[in-house]
Amino acid sequence: MRIWSIHPQYLDTKGLTAVWRETLLAKHVLEGKTVGYKHHPQLKRFKEAPDPLKAIHYYLQIIFKEATERGFHYDHSKFENVKNIDLIPVTSGQMSYEKAHLMKKLEIRDPQKYKELRPIVDFKPHPLFYIIDGKIEEWEMV
Repeated sequence: MRIWSIHPQYLDTKGLTAVWRETLLAKHVLEGKTVGYKHHPQLKRFKEAPDPLKAIHYYLQIIFKEATERGFHYDHSKFENVKNIDLIPVTSGQMSYEKAHLMKKLEIRDPQKYKELRPIVDFKPHPLFYIIDGKIEEWEMV
């Protein structure tokens, strides 16, 4: 499971589709609707949010918006529209790690997207997150 901290605008088509599916799975975990993935490390930051379900719905809302802007048709009924969300911190080290991780994937599976993103020094975070100084997050499997 990869629930990216980076903004979904940087994801290629496969990455966007994968994060949509994986976040829906994460939502089911937080809702208690599945027995698998309960202790997945990437869920830690959502579980620690003031309102975990509100946070995951907002995350999906932004993924949906990005997909819609690209002409994809994701199912809006899979999440609730959320406003006034408490943002979640993400470390600068995590952001750097995720950028490098994505770039390695793109170099192989989407060279055009790789070429487009290569000049960008720092990726923006997903709007659910705000950046703080720090190393790679403790929950990340490096």
